[in-house]
Amino acid sequence: MNRQEEQHSISLLVSNRPGVLIRIAEVFARRGYNLDSVVVSPTHRPAFSRMNIVASGDREILAQVIRQLDKLVDVVHAADHTGEEIIEGEIAFFKVDCPVEKRTELMQLAEHFTARSVDLTADSITFEATGKSAKLNAFQLMLEQYGILESVRSGKLLMARGRSDT
Repeated sequence: MNRQEEQHSISLLVSNRPGVLIRIAEVFARRGYNLDSVVVSPTHRPAFSRMNIVASGDREILAQVIRQLDKLVDVVHAADHTGEEIIEGEIAFFKVDCPVEKRTELMQLAEHFTARSVDLTADSITFEATGKSAKLNAFQLMLEQYGILESVRSGKLLMARGRSDT
């Protein structure tokens, strides 16, 4: 059977304790899933953390992974939100080569993507950009022609819309 890999957006509500992240990563690794991004932060309830994971792989195998995660003691809730209506976003910093004669051009490009300058030196500029991954990918692609010196991205943050549980 030919299985098609796709990108999945997974959220977990977990105990805010040491070692939880590694146990969750091991479940994905045992099934051959690579984690494209992982974002972990405490929730409004200090005893819990929210994990947002983006992983690429087969939907059927992911369903098995979710069932295994739900069995872990420290996992309160695990869900694949792929294809659901969710609120999502990401933050990125892009440090770009910026000779003086290119500053205006780069600032106009950043304005188009609603990015803002957070650092400027004699020969570089750093932008902060937020939004959906596709928007940040497009901005990054446009910046490549100027020479990206360094970049970092947060990974996808997601939350279910309305009163639905994430």
